[in-house]
Amino acid sequence: MPKIKSKSCADGSADTYEARLVAAQSLRKGDRVRHQRTGEQGSFQEINLGFALPEVWVHFDSDREISKTLSCNPLELEIIGSKVEQQPTALPDTCHKEALAEVSPNVVLTRVEEASAIIESPCRRAHADVLEELSDSEERERYRLEFKVDRGIAQAWLALKELRDRRLYRSTHKTFEEYAKERFGYNRAHAYRLIEAAQVLENLSPIWRQDVLQDEMSPIGRQKFPNSERLCRELAKLPPNSQPIAWEKVLETSSDKAPTAKLVRGIVEQLQEKPLLQAKDFCACGDVFTLVKLEGSMRKYNGCWAIASGINDFTITVEVHETTLTVKPENLQPIDEPDARRQLPQTLKRIRRLRNVGLLDRGAYNVLEDLGWQTYLTDIEEKLLSCLEEHYKVNSEETP
Repeated sequence: MPKIKSKSCADGSADTYEARLVAAQSLRKGDRVRHQRTGEQGSFQEINLGFALPEVWVHFDSDREISKTLSCNPLELEIIGSKVEQQPTALPDTCHKEALAEVSPNVVLTRVEEASAIIESPCRRAHADVLEELSDSEERERYRLEFKVDRGIAQAWLALKELRDRRLYRSTHKTFEEYAKERFGYNRAHAYRLIEAAQVLENLSPIWRQDVLQDEMSPIGRQKFPNSERLCRELAKLPPNSQPIAWEKVLETSSDKAPTAKLVRGIVEQLQEKPLLQAKDFCACGDVFTLVKLEGSMRKYNGCWAIASGINDFTITVEVHETTLTVKPENLQPIDEPDARRQLPQTLKRIRRLRNVGLLDRGAYNVLEDLGWQTYLTDIEEKLLSCLEEHYKVNSEETP
């Protein structure tokens, strides 16, 4: 269904998840409301939790026989007539149980009260010097609200991912990028970083599901899932099946303190480290390879063939068509074709002879560059190379 677009609250109030939720819960089904921006009047129907921030469905009056139903910001509605006999608004039956906890804070508060009967507040344990003592009720309220903040952030990421995956923006926008920018103020890079964070949370299942989907709080009050996109960005550097292992190590290391991006990065790097492979056990001089997984300035040589020319302790010196590189064994993918292994050393010598002539025509450079990526020469490529040797008076049989 369509919705009324909103950029900010008409009365200047803070447009937050909590503010919207309180405004939505104050409405009763059938209440007559007026939209403060458009002036349209209609009847409130129910709360809409299909977006990152709560909205409400309203049947707006229309000159046509059928009224129009729109989803809009509850902070932009004012009540002009109320049906007092109705009960406070309940969430639709289709809402997920974690959404029910958002609408009914007492649900979470009850669990906090139960937990506080057997544990001490994590905030009180973490700081020996208390600046100002909180009452028991204030301590429970702080704990409850902190938990809701963490859980709300995660739910927002997942909601954004679902909006993208199910293309629920298509009724008003042609692209997800345009929708994210206009609806939430997210540029493309930020929107996709949040979606990547949502994917990390899904990969952390069942750790994440135990605390968020099931509305459960950690029995020791400890943060049980990443609450910032920066933490998820570090975890995303690992394969999906390694991310839960890394996060468990993060929790063990951080104890009751909030994990930092530096801590997560260090643990991720530890898991990424592999036992060093002795280069001499990997290959011998003259072996031919395809270069892979190169980074930084050498990335441009990924896919290029190379010939081993020097064996170090843990690295290998290789020759490519235009230069010499030092790489690790994991950057070398062996070429097993007998014809390629026989022909490539000779091809490298011929290319190097031509490059040593001096300044070449740009067409010659283009040909030599292309040959540096071909593991064997076709008849035409052989003729082109021979033509260049003839033009620059280079004998293909000479010693380089």
